[in-house]
Amino acid sequence: MHIDKELDTSNLNCPLPILKAKKALAEMQSGEVLRVLSTDAGSIRDFQAFAKQTGNDLLEQKTEGASFFHVLKRR
Repeated sequence: MHIDKELDTSNLNCPLPILKAKKALAEMQSGEVLRVLSTDAGSIRDFQAFAKQTGNDLLEQKTEGASFFHVLKRR
């Protein structure tokens, strides 16, 4: 999968990962893909709700140890 932009929100708690992702997506073109790294366990639910509310596609969510990866496609 081609990733256009990566965002590291490690050690940030809700709502900061979402807010930083929202800002990054606003700077991207339609169809571009953003990958977000988070260490907040609540980010799984948060990014699911965020994608649903904003219309951006949540392409993938993955957990590796204490890290959570979220891949969003800009609407």
